[in-house]
Amino acid sequence: MDVYEAVESRRAVRAFSPEPVPRQVLERVLTAATRAPSSGNLQPWHLYVVTGEPLAELKRTATARARAGDPGDAREYPMYPDALASPYLDRFAAAAAQRYASLGIERADPDRPRKIATLNAEAFGAPAVLFCYLDRTMGPGQWADAGMYLQTVMLLLRAEGLHSCPQVMWTVYRETVNRAVGADDGLVLFCGVSVGFEQEGVPQLRTGRADMKDTVRFIDA
Repeated sequence: MDVYEAVESRRAVRAFSPEPVPRQVLERVLTAATRAPSSGNLQPWHLYVVTGEPLAELKRTATARARAGDPGDAREYPMYPDALASPYLDRFAAAAAQRYASLGIERADPDRPRKIATLNAEAFGAPAVLFCYLDRTMGPGQWADAGMYLQTVMLLLRAEGLHSCPQVMWTVYRETVNRAVGADDGLVLFCGVSVGFEQEGVPQLRTGRADMKDTVRFIDA
């Protein structure tokens, strides 16, 4: 798979097969991902790879919280700005409607938030989840580094025939995750990334993207 194919085929999969992901594959991907860009070569990411019974227990605990309507732990950073305006709000709303309709959750469903939280807490059935943390002393530049690192990981997963789904939702249950992975108080959870083989026979969703001309300007004259 070349780089263009990996980029084109990468999408947030929300239905994974229970087939385990071989550890040697994860090690190969994460070894290669160390070459991701890093300003000042700080390499600020701390990654925890959770599989097997530890992941099953984590899912059970998080799912119980979601089903109970638990509002979650105090947020350490906002998922989105408080006030989104056009065109960002338009893109967000369109993608959300498309995403959850594909999962059989209608916008008018009064139990929609709980159903969404439960599906996320189950990691959509993924057999592996990567939890990315940063040291609390890090700033916006290092958070950007972590994003580039995780994108590198997700593209390498595609080269291995695997799919992924980045989930900031895990920060809602960060205390549960912290206990599961043993993260100390000096680290802040950035997100989780569910990893696995895509479940066959389920609808494949690709959310739309803005046209390149809407977000790029060439200054050449």
